[in-house]
Amino acid sequence: MYLCIMNDAELLGKLKAGDKAAFSQLVSLYSGRVLNTCYRFLLNKHDAEDISQEVFIEVFQSVQSFRGDAALSTWIYRIAVTKCLDEIKKRNQKKRFTSLGKILHLDDIAHWIGGGAMPDKRLNENDKMQQIEQALNTLPDNQRSAFTLSKIEGYTNAEIAEILNTTLVAVESLIYRAKKNVSDALEHILKK
Repeated sequence: MYLCIMNDAELLGKLKAGDKAAFSQLVSLYSGRVLNTCYRFLLNKHDAEDISQEVFIEVFQSVQSFRGDAALSTWIYRIAVTKCLDEIKKRNQKKRFTSLGKILHLDDIAHWIGGGAMPDKRLNENDKMQQIEQALNTLPDNQRSAFTLSKIEGYTNAEIAEILNTTLVAVESLIYRAKKNVSDALEHILKK
């Protein structure tokens, strides 16, 4: 099958007209990058795939309201970042309600009885990993977004400003503060 590559304006026009082939082309063009972006935020392949699908569902449902003030790709990545941050917030709420088994470390004790490492050794390693993860999770959403898009996804500061709908100076400040906050938190953990 022959696939005609359209520019953003043509693609947007066809999307707004309900052209299913144009939507398929949009998914082909952006699905890999959206999936990678979601994975960088969520660090879980299954969750990243689910959120990526939600991104394209939202694009399909809200394309009529897209005014074209930003590039089509910027709008799509903005949706992806927002959905990832929403998922992170849901996860953090779930963590607050941990199960009694995790509180009592029953899984670690069962692993030791089955021939695994001593619970106190595994608990110590798990605690360190949790502390490092906590350091990264202490960042405010806007800092985490800017830092992830810059240092992990490789976007330029100008692209990040468009995606986050903010100024270039604000992006530079967010990245600087994110680096400092993560560094301070990790230093505190290592001193313990």
